[in-house]
Amino acid sequence: MKNLSKTFVWILMGLLFVGLAGFGAINVSGTTRTLATVGEAKVSVDDYARALQQEQRAIQAQSGQSIPLSQLISMGVDRGVLSGLVASAALDNELQTLGLSVGDEVLLQEITQIGAFQGSDGSFSRDNYSFALDNAGLSETEFEEDMRAETARTLLQGAIVGGTRMPAVLGETLTDYIGARRSFSYVQLTEADVVLTTVEPTEAELKAFYESNIEDFTLPRTKVITYVALRPDALVDEVEVDETALRALYEERDAEFNVPERRLVERLVFADQDAAETAKAQLDIGGTTFESLVEDRGLSLSDIDMGDVAESDLGDAGEGVFAVEIGDVAGPLPSDLGPALYRVNGMLEAKYTSFEDALPVLREELALDRARRVIETRSEGIDDALAGGATLEELAEEETGLVLGQIDWTTDTTDDIAAYDTFRNAAEAVTLEDFPEVGFLEDGSLFALRLNEVLAPRPQPFDAARPAVAEAFKQDRIAQALRTQAEEIMAATEAADGQFPEEREVIEQTGLTRTAYLDQTPVDLMNQVFEMEAGELRVVSDAEGTVVVRLDDTLPPDDSEDMQFLSQALSEQLDQSLSNEIFQIYMQAVQTRAQPQVNQQAVNSVHASFQ
Repeated sequence: MKNLSKTFVWILMGLLFVGLAGFGAINVSGTTRTLATVGEAKVSVDDYARALQQEQRAIQAQSGQSIPLSQLISMGVDRGVLSGLVASAALDNELQTLGLSVGDEVLLQEITQIGAFQGSDGSFSRDNYSFALDNAGLSETEFEEDMRAETARTLLQGAIVGGTRMPAVLGETLTDYIGARRSFSYVQLTEADVVLTTVEPTEAELKAFYESNIEDFTLPRTKVITYVALRPDALVDEVEVDETALRALYEERDAEFNVPERRLVERLVFADQDAAETAKAQLDIGGTTFESLVEDRGLSLSDIDMGDVAESDLGDAGEGVFAVEIGDVAGPLPSDLGPALYRVNGMLEAKYTSFEDALPVLREELALDRARRVIETRSEGIDDALAGGATLEELAEEETGLVLGQIDWTTDTTDDIAAYDTFRNAAEAVTLEDFPEVGFLEDGSLFALRLNEVLAPRPQPFDAARPAVAEAFKQDRIAQALRTQAEEIMAATEAADGQFPEEREVIEQTGLTRTAYLDQTPVDLMNQVFEMEAGELRVVSDAEGTVVVRLDDTLPPDDSEDMQFLSQALSEQLDQSLSNEIFQIYMQAVQTRAQPQVNQQAVNSVHASFQ
């Protein structure tokens, strides 16, 4: 039994050792330090942990909130970090294969140029260097190895993409397309140019038009919703507001109800009292102007404009400034920046509102505020009643001020309670299986809703749609008449060798690009103009208007600085796009040759260390 016990103990110890060894193989602080093998290069566990932590901190700094690892993983951040490290390792492997590296002199130059390592005099500081690396958790050897590798990668990347240029004809073609111009003339027709008979359409004509344009009279998907709402204004009469609270609110908003007299003031500050007095003397004898004094100081009037100020805002200068007339200059008077001249440009009268005059506004505001608190207090009871099975109709009968309503809601509905975003969001999300629950509108109102049924898109009944059908029928007649009239004008213009009829007002446009906007013309006008040949005539019509247009001339892009800048920017963007594509293709080949192998257990170990 004694030998058996010893054997059993050794077996347990062996299993424990194996378990601990396995734990060390995948834990960040364990024995396995390699997370991925990429050819001859490796990605360490620490590299991945550090990069993932840096990305987490960057996202948290940008969003202003703590981001757990689980959310980062759902966002794909972990995959992006690992992909970047594998790509860098693939480049390192390629560098080893090529025998490419950088010397100590180049490395020293790169390190000394980093701002974080420089002292107050702008030169390299050994202390700053060590301090920054300690904070980052890096040794000097690790950092210098990373810097050497990064510099070599940059050198390799530059060799791959350097000198890549898109064919010049591509940039020229794009520039010509964007900057191309057209000169054209057109006659614009409006509803005033159409004379129609006043005969009302028959019922048969309206029904035929309704059926042939049924898509225009189809109602969207609609939710039939019953709701209850408790508004603050419904409880105002029930809320008691004492005079003490009203006076306290009046005093709190004293700056709103009692505004002192104010002046529109410009202030020109001088270095010393003598300079200010000399400037004021020149103004008094007419030797200069206030504007000239401002310009002599290299300033503009906007630089010295104080806006509207009260006497108390000007400190010791207030009495002097408020004593002069509009347009006069006061001073020299003190300011927090030194002696100054003050020009008064205008006056705003004082406004005083007594407590009695402000009482209606104060009472309404305070009553509404207290009504909102009453609603918050009653919300719990209403919510409990709904949870207990009470219907909205029953609540409306039992609860004072609670209003019952129904709405046919669509995504375009913005009337009454549907004007509130909170209600629209709730209406969009509600389903037939949902039970009513309490919610709050932006103004403090309480509401609850129930979905009764969902109506699929369907034709609006003719009787209900009749006014819209009649209006659409009228607009269609006008559009057809305009089109007919425009075609007659075009035919007359063609017969006159391209000259518009003399009685028509012709609008001329010169050198417009594709992006030009012309008010009250068809949306597609510019597109059609750029499809036309010189001298061609066309009728362009839509709901925005009808025109008969003639293309007069095709013009190349202008030779302005803006167009030259655009051409250069396009060329640079195309070159950069080509460089990126070439480097991506190269990186794919490099990674394929390196055959990356990722240790998923090590990845999981790093993730576990973040918990």
